[in-house]
Amino acid sequence: MIRKNSAPKAVSKLRGQKSSSGTLISSPSQTLRSVDRVLPAHPTLEGEGFLVHRPFPAPGMLHLDPFLMLDEMGPAVLPPGEAKGAPNHPHRGFETVTYLLEGEAEHHDSQGNHGVLRPGDVQWMTAGRGVIHSEMPSEKFQREGGRMHGFQLWVNLPRVDKMMKARYQEIPSKKIPEVVLAGGLARAKVIAGAVGDGVSVIETRVPIQYVDFDLQEGAEIRQPAPQNHTAFAYVYEGQGSFGADAAGQELRVERGHLVLFAHDGDLISARATGPEGLRFLLLSGQPIGEPIAQFGPFVMNTQAELEQAFWDFQSGHFL
Repeated sequence: MIRKNSAPKAVSKLRGQKSSSGTLISSPSQTLRSVDRVLPAHPTLEGEGFLVHRPFPAPGMLHLDPFLMLDEMGPAVLPPGEAKGAPNHPHRGFETVTYLLEGEAEHHDSQGNHGVLRPGDVQWMTAGRGVIHSEMPSEKFQREGGRMHGFQLWVNLPRVDKMMKARYQEIPSKKIPEVVLAGGLARAKVIAGAVGDGVSVIETRVPIQYVDFDLQEGAEIRQPAPQNHTAFAYVYEGQGSFGADAAGQELRVERGHLVLFAHDGDLISARATGPEGLRFLLLSGQPIGEPIAQFGPFVMNTQAELEQAFWDFQSGHFL
């Protein structure tokens, strides 16, 4: 749900100080980015039939370069034996990023890799020239059931990296930096990029920022995001304000919506406006600017490369 309120156009110049709530205020050279549009997440079934909510790709919004897709998995409470996943399937030419909030999942792949994700963990898989893998609820979760909630992000690779060797970066929750903001009223979990002194341990192929923010009611954060980067926020709990649109109208956005920011500044503002607070993912990335040829789990630059990917997979020469 989206609510518009009359409000002055977002303040464009900010002073180098802290607000009364402890919110960090940027330097005079930075300007707030306005909201370009708000996109709802649409329900769809994936894998064996598990439900996800997907804000993009969608009609009229196929990609947000360098990002290809975002899925919210759950939240759902699943009885014992009812959890579903994604059995063996291939990938080539991009990266998948799985971030688990609740539940437990495990993966196996064609190169003999195996891992288990628990709450707060991140797996950043660079498929590169090819990998066949499965993403399934763990045996423990299948046996006991429980609440499952998480996200999967697809990130494109530039031409020079599309055929690199597949690799994994599996980061347990305890190794992901967490930063306290707004006088203790907000926290940021830094999956990629940096927030203040919190710097991610994950290496990305293109400059990317991926942060999970948790704000209490009334808390406000302002996070740098280069003007030339694609930037968006996905609200998955509560509601908040993300500045103003081009007409100067304040936008209050509730869960299940993506806020796409315009390229008119280098600073993003967010404020929790409801008693339940606000939790959202903030992502920004440097566009790759290359042509995309995609069919399902293969993402290349040309149709010929896409056909080669299918031939390699079907003929057993995929890896």
